[in-house]
Amino acid sequence: MNADWNERVDTAWATFDDYDEDHGADFRAVIDTLVAELPADSPLGLFEQACAWDSTGHSDRAVPLYREALALGLSEDSGYKGRRAKIQLSSSLRNIGQAEEGVKLLTPELDAPSDELDDAVRACLALCLSSLGRDREGLSLVLGALAPHLPRYQRSMANYARLLTDPDR
Repeated sequence: MNADWNERVDTAWATFDDYDEDHGADFRAVIDTLVAELPADSPLGLFEQACAWDSTGHSDRAVPLYREALALGLSEDSGYKGRRAKIQLSSSLRNIGQAEEGVKLLTPELDAPSDELDDAVRACLALCLSSLGRDREGLSLVLGALAPHLPRYQRSMANYARLLTDPDR
């Protein structure tokens, strides 16, 4: 899609906080209007609609749209948005009681090429793990993600994170 369309989508998302909880449908209508400019099977359009449903509190409506966007090649069109879709889909799956599927979707992302979404992958995966009663694994991920950002204790926190999942502890 062209830069103008992307800028208009970014502008729409920049206004998201202007819509209170009772006006989520109004925000979704803004996104739908932009998506209507794309081909019906555009993975990018489906992704934006999924994000809009998700952000307005409707994980159940977002899940099939994220899945379809990924199935239609969102990751090939935009690796960054594909990764975002996996993170957000996993979060939505957790919200609707399907945390195990979220874990399966995000676990491979731990080995994906590093980018600014790495910590979001770990945070969302930690929530999915916690929902499954696997709190130590989740805490390990969160501490491991946090450690590099600390002004001190980076090595200690990284070691503690590793030890949380050590089967001999």
